[in-house]
Amino acid sequence: MPDAVLISVESAAEGKLGRLTLNSPETLNSLTLEMVDLIQGALDHWRDDPAIAAIVIDGSGEKAFCAGGDVHALHASSSGTPGGPCEYAESFFAREYRMNYHLHTYPKPILCWGHGIVMGGGLGVMAGCSHRVVTQATRIAMPEINIALFPDVGGSWFLNHMPGASGRFLALTAASVNAADALFCGLADRFIAAEQKDAVFEALLAVQWDEDSTNNHAHMRHTLRGFSEAEGGVELPPAQVEPHLETINTLCDGDDIHDLIDRISQLETEDRWLAKARDGLLYGSKLAALWIDRQLYETRHSSLREVFQQEVQLGTNIMRHPEFAEGVRALLIDKDRQPNWAYADSRSVPTEVVDSFFTAPWPTNPLADL
Repeated sequence: MPDAVLISVESAAEGKLGRLTLNSPETLNSLTLEMVDLIQGALDHWRDDPAIAAIVIDGSGEKAFCAGGDVHALHASSSGTPGGPCEYAESFFAREYRMNYHLHTYPKPILCWGHGIVMGGGLGVMAGCSHRVVTQATRIAMPEINIALFPDVGGSWFLNHMPGASGRFLALTAASVNAADALFCGLADRFIAAEQKDAVFEALLAVQWDEDSTNNHAHMRHTLRGFSEAEGGVELPPAQVEPHLETINTLCDGDDIHDLIDRISQLETEDRWLAKARDGLLYGSKLAALWIDRQLYETRHSSLREVFQQEVQLGTNIMRHPEFAEGVRALLIDKDRQPNWAYADSRSVPTEVVDSFFTAPWPTNPLADL
């Protein structure tokens, strides 16, 4: 079996670059627990190695950087032990979120080449990197409502920091966004043509890096700037979020989540992007819509550390509930797209049911030591 993550070190003009390549193109580089541990191990080792000046993270193949977590493995864990504890799934979340937190707080520059599909756990990796590149083929989404999960891996952080109500809207509708939207929403820093990937890496190897991380961040920015500002390159795809921001803000204006769901669900539009977003909410779990919106509200003023601690609590409780297993069955296993959701509409969900997902299921949070 090939290595799930290709780990290499290359010498630059001065200093060295570490490189992590997600290496499961047949699954669109979906993250497994093994991959999470390999990434974490490399980050830990390179953090303390003065020779490593910067890190590059990319994905094998042309289709995806990373399509998310290994949902089939999570489903097996969740459905295999109804009510929990769901050992594999809960361990996966705790270790994945720890890795995400370390990416966000890593002192050395990390470039993420976010080409192709970037969803769920893949977006969690990209969002945590200090230098994030998108291409003309980038397609980003947090489609967790479709499988009764929630935008995790730090989604509670970066969705709450997006312009206007765009983060709330994207979380509830599973709407996909492109490179232009990623730049507008703060998910990416640079747009560079996909064809320039090898040239970018060669340019990074030509840099005279040093042991000062502040200087090295500047070196990284300077190198990437030269490619993103190059004339004759590929144009950005048409923006989707910014032109619709006024509509999004109107749809999401208000404190009553049920009214908000009604407004989006009843939206009459000929705009294909808005219509697809509406249909995403209509298809998704209404129970999940409630815990998604509450999670965003409860973390709106949280620190990054608190965000991941709250996410692992919610994720653990979701794994122990049958709604997630049903969502995965309908969308990814039987593929009948006819989920038997626990509740037909959001107003049918008892308040105490939603409350239960925000109650600690264990005496000590597994991320208490972040």
